[in-house]
Amino acid sequence: MPYLFEDFALDGDRRELRRGNDLISIEPQVFDLLQYLIRNRERVVSKDDLIDAVWQGRIVSDATLASRINAARNALHDSGEEQRLIRTILRRGLRFVGTVREETGAIASVEQPKPGLGIPARPSIAVLSFVNLSGDPEQDYFADGMVEDIITGLSRIRWLFVIARNSSFTYKGRAVDVKQVGRELGVRYVLEGSVRKVGSRVRITGQLIDAEDGSHLWAERYDRELTDVFALQDEITISVVAAIEPNLRRAEVERVKRQRPDSLDAYDLLLRALPDVYTFMPQGAAKGLPLLDQALAIEPTYALAHGFAAWAHQSLFVRGGMKPENRERSIRHAHAAIEHGSGDAMALALAGFTIGIVEHDRRLADEAFAQALTLSASCAFVYAFGCVSVAYGGDAARAIDWGEQALRLNPLDTMSCVPQGMIGFGNFLTGLHEQAVISGRRAVEMNPGFSMLHGWLAAPLARLGRIDEAKAAGARLLSLDPHFTIGRWSAAVGLAPDIVDDVTDAMRIAGLPA
Repeated sequence: MPYLFEDFALDGDRRELRRGNDLISIEPQVFDLLQYLIRNRERVVSKDDLIDAVWQGRIVSDATLASRINAARNALHDSGEEQRLIRTILRRGLRFVGTVREETGAIASVEQPKPGLGIPARPSIAVLSFVNLSGDPEQDYFADGMVEDIITGLSRIRWLFVIARNSSFTYKGRAVDVKQVGRELGVRYVLEGSVRKVGSRVRITGQLIDAEDGSHLWAERYDRELTDVFALQDEITISVVAAIEPNLRRAEVERVKRQRPDSLDAYDLLLRALPDVYTFMPQGAAKGLPLLDQALAIEPTYALAHGFAAWAHQSLFVRGGMKPENRERSIRHAHAAIEHGSGDAMALALAGFTIGIVEHDRRLADEAFAQALTLSASCAFVYAFGCVSVAYGGDAARAIDWGEQALRLNPLDTMSCVPQGMIGFGNFLTGLHEQAVISGRRAVEMNPGFSMLHGWLAAPLARLGRIDEAKAAGARLLSLDPHFTIGRWSAAVGLAPDIVDDVTDAMRIAGLPA
C-alpha cells in the first residue's frame, strides 16, 4: 500500500520512493528505516526499535544510525535543523510528523519494470522459494517450510542482510533471472534450490549464486529418508546455513580486496584482516590487528571485530612471545565481544575460546559457547573453537564430539584443521593413540603452517614408541615457533591438572624443550 505525503509517494511493494514522476535513489536500509517510521507515525520510535526492525538486532553504532537518518531526511529534502517530516524527540527517539495518506493499488496504472536497488554495504542475500519437482503439490509445504527455516537461520548471522520471506517468495512459480532478482531486491547473493520426493526418499539441492555476475559460489545435494519431516527440515537447514556462512565470508573477502582502501568501512576492514588472522600464526595476527583496530575506531561496539582482535592477541600471546600485554588485550577484547555481542554467535564463540584458553575461566567460556549455540545451532565456529577449550580443560569426550560437529558443519574451511587436531588430542587423552595419530596427520595436512598441530601429533607418536616420527613432528613445531617450550605453553593455555603431566611428558619424549 503506497504512502503519500506532500508530493512524495513511498511504495513498499515496489520498494520505490518517488517525488512526482521522479524516482529517488535510496539505499535499502534507508528505505526500510523511512518505511518503518511512516508505518509507526502515531508514536515515537526508539533507537532500539529501529535497530530491531531495520538491522534485525545487529550491532549498529550511533554514527551508522545517524548517517541513515540523515540519508532519509536528505531523500525527503528535510534536514536536522528543519525536521519538517522526521522529528527527533530528545532522549526518546524519532517520529514521522508529516501528513500521510494511504492509497490502495499501484501508484501508476501502467506496469513499469522494477528499478534496481542499491546494494547494501554489508553482504546481502535472498532465499528464493525452492522448486517442487515432485509432481505433488502437497509437497510445497515441505519445501516452503524448509526455506522459511533457512531464512530464519541466516537472519541469525549478524553481519548478513537477509531479505524477508514475503519479498523473496514473490518469485515463486516464476522462471527468474538471478541477476534481475539481485537488482530488484538489492542483494549481492541469491540462494535457490529444488526438492524432489520419490517414494520414501527426498532429494534437496541448493546453490548459492553471486547475483552480480551469475557465478556459482556453492552447491550441494542432500539425499535423505523422508521419515520425520520436521527433523529432516532441521537437519537440512542446519547443514545449508553452516555451509553458506563460510562461502559468503570467502566471497566477501575477495570482494573487499578489489575495493579502494579509502572506501572501506568497519566491516570491510574486518574482512581485510581475516586472511591474516586465519593463518593461526602470530605473524598473521600482527598483520591483521591494525585493520581490526581501525574497524573498532570506527565502530567501538563492533562485537565481531572485538572477537577477532581477541583471537589475534591470543595467537600473539601463546605463540608469539607470551607478552603480558597481548594476554591482557586478548582478555579485554573477549569481554567486550561478550558485552556487545549477546546476539552474535560468532563473536561469542571467539570470546569463549579466548577466555577459556588465555584467561582459563572455562565456566565463563562454556556460558559463551552455550549462548552462541542457542543463537545459532549451525555456527561451526562454536564447535571449532570450543573444542580447544574443553580439550585443554580435560573433557576429551566433548572435545571429540565438538570437533566432529565442526567438521560435519564446515568440512572445507581453513579452520577445520583445529577441530581435526582436537579430535586427535581428545583421542590421545583417552589412550587411543593410533586414532590420535590419524587425526593429527590429517590436521597437519590441512594447515602445515599452524605450529601447534605438530605438537598435538608428536604426543601420541611418542606414546606409541615411534620416537623418530615424534621428534620429527616436534622439530617442525620448533621450526615454526622457535621460542616454544612445554612449560610456558602448558601454563599459558591452562592445561587442566589431571592431564598436564600426561601431555607434557609425551612432548618431552618427542624432544620438545621443557
